[in-house]
Amino acid sequence: MDVRSELGKAKLFKNLELLAHQIVEGFISGIHKSPFHGFSAEFAEHKIYNPGQSTKHIDWKLFAKTDRLYTKRFEDETNLRCHMILDNSASMYYPETKELSIDNLNKIGFGVLSIAALMQVLKKQRDAVGLSIYSDTYDFHASEKNSERHFQMLYSKLNEVAAHKNQTKETKTYTFLHQIAEKIHRRSLIFLFTDMFQTETEEDRLFEALRHLKYNKHAVVLFHLLDQEHELNFDFDNAPKRFVDVETGAHVDLYADSIKKAYTEKVLQYQRDLKLKCGQYNIKYVGVDIRSDFSQVLNSFMIERQKFV
Repeated sequence: MDVRSELGKAKLFKNLELLAHQIVEGFISGIHKSPFHGFSAEFAEHKIYNPGQSTKHIDWKLFAKTDRLYTKRFEDETNLRCHMILDNSASMYYPETKELSIDNLNKIGFGVLSIAALMQVLKKQRDAVGLSIYSDTYDFHASEKNSERHFQMLYSKLNEVAAHKNQTKETKTYTFLHQIAEKIHRRSLIFLFTDMFQTETEEDRLFEALRHLKYNKHAVVLFHLLDQEHELNFDFDNAPKRFVDVETGAHVDLYADSIKKAYTEKVLQYQRDLKLKCGQYNIKYVGVDIRSDFSQVLNSFMIERQKFV
């Protein structure tokens, strides 16, 4: 379902936790349309029963309603450690917007809200969450914990990121991924939210860093954030325009139609290459249009979580 239409024009970040909660509830209410038919709001307190496990904690009442076997979760359970990584470089603040809202997001807004929604699910399941943010420096790191105080601190930090545009220029993503990998010591499910903008000459270094993230048997999911209308389809009118690289300041003056076909083919090939390379390294690649709702992010999380635990 389209969570955005349900939330209307609610202003983002005035209560990030509440908005994230609404997104998750909207996703759950529409989950009967997805491969996870049978889940309900109760899914946050249960996990799927695996054959061979003890039947002691099976929730038979839930089985009667869903015809599926789930075991109950307990307050002291922490079955998952999850680390969120957010690219906070200048290019993530495209498209420019005066005030972020649920129906008016740039890439950083979509990334922040996606992480907040995932945190809602993880919080209900009493799993541990960590967060790293980088731009031209390693801006922030918090190790995985599951306390209420820790979650509130992470929400506050995400709120701060979305509220202030980063003016930094070039970002060497691979440098900070190596540093983050060194800080995650226990096996974790890692989510990276980035627009993957870097020069072609840095590609090998980037995938070397992604491979480093998989060290210690971590699982890595790459959410590739794009404004599909403009950054992929190059959907601009054919009036003369100046296109500026927000990270380097370089610019070019041209008519959009003169390069649209070549540009689109180049970006699509770049996406195909990324997906292929991720597959070679057993990294889950998920291309995400920031103008879509959050179901793709939440569906990907649920699939990867079942494979990881």
